[in-house]
Amino acid sequence: MSNPLAETDLILNKDGSMYHLHVREEHIADNVIVVGDQDRVRQISKHFDKLDTQIQNREFVTHTGTFQGKRITVMSTGIGTDNIDIVINELDAAINIDSSTRKAKAEKRKLNIVRIGTSGALQSDIPVGSHVISEFGLGFDGLVYYYNYPLMNLKMNSQRK
Repeated sequence: MSNPLAETDLILNKDGSMYHLHVREEHIADNVIVVGDQDRVRQISKHFDKLDTQIQNREFVTHTGTFQGKRITVMSTGIGTDNIDIVINELDAAINIDSSTRKAKAEKRKLNIVRIGTSGALQSDIPVGSHVISEFGLGFDGLVYYYNYPLMNLKMNSQRK
């Protein structure tokens, strides 16, 4: 059994919700759409058949409901990789850490996360305003080195030799 996380490592509100997002596990669907701008959450969720959850704290807006029989969460991240890091980490903690014991749950839950939003392009042949669907994203910063990602560890270990 894992050790409980310290209060400084998992900051919770009095109701057991995540500090920044104010969400608990029951507020989060398995399918999550993340957007940058908080107004986009309302633009998307207005198409839901039913809206169950509406939470806002600062730039973090969360709506969960159903669309054509499927439960979906739409959440804003605000601007920048630091905010996206907060959202992803607090989503994971909300569903995979028991807030009453502060211990990791034995059985982990996975989310399907899709980002919808604007972005720059590196290719000059992609005109401004184009719709692009990518299979993955690459960060050109050092953030990935803070995560235990097996492929990254393999690459880092081979570079050290």
